[in-house]
Amino acid sequence: MSSLPISATDASISTAASTNRFSDLTSEEFIKIIFTELSNQDPFKPNDSSALLEQLNSIRSIESDTQLTKQLSSIVTQNQLATAGNLIGRQVQGLTPDSERVSGMVVSVAKQKDSVSLLLDNGWVVPMDSVETIVDPYLFGG
Repeated sequence: MSSLPISATDASISTAASTNRFSDLTSEEFIKIIFTELSNQDPFKPNDSSALLEQLNSIRSIESDTQLTKQLSSIVTQNQLATAGNLIGRQVQGLTPDSERVSGMVVSVAKQKDSVSLLLDNGWVVPMDSVETIVDPYLFGG
């Protein structure tokens, strides 16, 4: 039985395909795969101790990245709320979620899902990232 040599092109295609599938995994899916593999292994006789350590380090790294992402998201939201809160009492102009240009005085701030919005005295809601102009009414005798 003769074996055919694998060309460099075939190897790179195979590697690229497996890399793409790996990158499509979410961190939760990857952790489930690792835990399934680890739970089916004898902890006192692992198949490959260096591979086991590498897997454990991967799990720790993924958990750390997930925690860091959640913490950064929380900090960003708190920063947006604080910034938006400083706009209360100021006149703003911006676009509504329906892309209608409106203006009014900011009377309150609200967190809606993952974004912060300004509620205006005339009933309009303007997402913080859609504010175009901010005016301090006290500068003009307001």
